[in-house]
Amino acid sequence: MMYSSRRKPVLYFKDDRSFLSRKCTVWKLFGLCMVFVFGSLLWVQLTCTGDMSQTAGYSHLPQQPCPIDKQSSHVDDPSWGPHKMALIVPFRERFEELLVFVPYMHAFLNKKKIRHKIFIINQVDHFRFNRASLINVGFMESGNDTDYIAMHDVDLLPQNEDLNYGFPVDGPFHVASPELHPLYHYKTYVGGILLLTKKHYLACNGMSNRFWGWGREDDEFFRRLKAANLELFRPTGITTGTKTFRHIHDPAWRKRDQKRIAAQKQFKVDPEGGLSNLRYKVESRKEVSISGAPCTVINTFVECDLNQTPWCQFS
Repeated sequence: MMYSSRRKPVLYFKDDRSFLSRKCTVWKLFGLCMVFVFGSLLWVQLTCTGDMSQTAGYSHLPQQPCPIDKQSSHVDDPSWGPHKMALIVPFRERFEELLVFVPYMHAFLNKKKIRHKIFIINQVDHFRFNRASLINVGFMESGNDTDYIAMHDVDLLPQNEDLNYGFPVDGPFHVASPELHPLYHYKTYVGGILLLTKKHYLACNGMSNRFWGWGREDDEFFRRLKAANLELFRPTGITTGTKTFRHIHDPAWRKRDQKRIAAQKQFKVDPEGGLSNLRYKVESRKEVSISGAPCTVINTFVECDLNQTPWCQFS
């Protein structure tokens, strides 16, 4: 019997050992992790080096703060004048707003040739937000190389270059005056943006530390200005009305803590409290750069006397 020398056809499957094969191995997982890590680092680098025009378009896609380096666009030219501002920003958790605010204000003040340092006073304790105490902390931590302060909300950007941020030699200067602010229009309003010499702020004993939660601390400070016989000045000749500032806070994204508890429901003047009874602890102090704009972040624990102001906590 004769047999054919040809064998029956056999199907051979190629052993695919390429990186993209379906079989999962430790090396493949390691490789994917490395790709992810390098991609993340590249993204951080690109967002850190973003320019001012990109930052000005407010977006919920956050840019990352980077360690300050020698190439930052910090300008402190003595020829701009003898005075230097400490721009104090009370802060907690509003990172999207902060990443817009710092580079915008740095560029705005440089263009106006205002020597300045930006201080972000970040409240890291578990108590309710205390804007006034954080401004007091900023005043105490601002150093001897600044001679006036700007109490500045992080969600308010000046849009008119005619606004004056210079040394308020005649008295406190309320930049965000009621007729220009996009939200608050009552005559005794002094919130938003207020400039004072350090001498005048000391004459007021700073701001009251009794106001936990949102609001009223600036109304109490208006009374302090009057008690110290300080004349309040406001912008003149500004024709842009309520479009003078851009308010970038989204209340739907982050609601304000407006709850009133116990004696907090009644507004009271605090004749003794202020810088004299301020109690706080600095956890850390860091120099950082956001899109090339330098700022100092001071992480702060504000102390609360539960016997005096039990409304500093909700429970």
